[in-house]
Amino acid sequence: MSQSWATEVQRGERFAFGDNWATFLRLLTDERIRTAEHSLEHMLDIKRLDGKRFLDAGSGSGLFSLAARRLGAEVVSFDFDPQSVACTAELRNRYFPDDARWQVGPGSVLDSDFLNRLGTFDIVYSWGVLHHTGAMWDALQKVVPLVAPKGQLFIAIYNDQGRASRIWSRVKKAYVSTPRGFKWLVLGPAFARLWGPTLLRDTLSGTPLRTWKSYNSEEMRAMDPWRNVVDWVGGYPFEVARPEQIFEFFRDRGFDLQRLKTCAGGHGCNEFVFVR
Repeated sequence: MSQSWATEVQRGERFAFGDNWATFLRLLTDERIRTAEHSLEHMLDIKRLDGKRFLDAGSGSGLFSLAARRLGAEVVSFDFDPQSVACTAELRNRYFPDDARWQVGPGSVLDSDFLNRLGTFDIVYSWGVLHHTGAMWDALQKVVPLVAPKGQLFIAIYNDQGRASRIWSRVKKAYVSTPRGFKWLVLGPAFARLWGPTLLRDTLSGTPLRTWKSYNSEEMRAMDPWRNVVDWVGGYPFEVARPEQIFEFFRDRGFDLQRLKTCAGGHGCNEFVFVR
């Protein structure tokens, strides 16, 4: 699997998310961890996860696996990107060394044999992951059996903006296929498009960098603004869906929508919590 990942990255077909997350871990603070915990508490409508099994499908940095473990859950984390697996393992070793209740390893959400060995979970969490598989609807189908009866499914999927999404897809493809030393040629204009109006508005209002400095909030899931820009611009493969498409997909498979948080028609993710 790591060979497949490396080949796709080398061919310019996939973004190396783990590279980005390794840098993010150097910025990780107790405040960011607590913010991640609050995000889970709010969206899942819980205070603790004691006695719950939590699956982090596409664990990335491992931050939300750590948050779930600190809230008392038994956690299983996996990722297709070996560098992301290493990041998650680093957090486990840093905060919960030799902990039998937090398993970390490689895996693909498109691999049915792998998923069948995992069992079922009280909470299946996959934030901003399934739309990067290159087979989003297949990935959405494959997480269904992982959710235990009465269990919760917490996913975030990129919003379909129509023409704008198609343009961003081309930008992302250009970024991953551009040699490392020249990626700034794509990243620079994209950064100006994403942050230019906000930075200008803050400056003109007499509070320069206000939004940038306040980015570590529950609303932003404890993320770092620059790392999120790189993650967004580089995030390829890239698929999108309208909120009603995701709602109808899981309704037809026996799920009820418990919570919905949209990006108000923007270019970010719509967040869904379903109950089976």
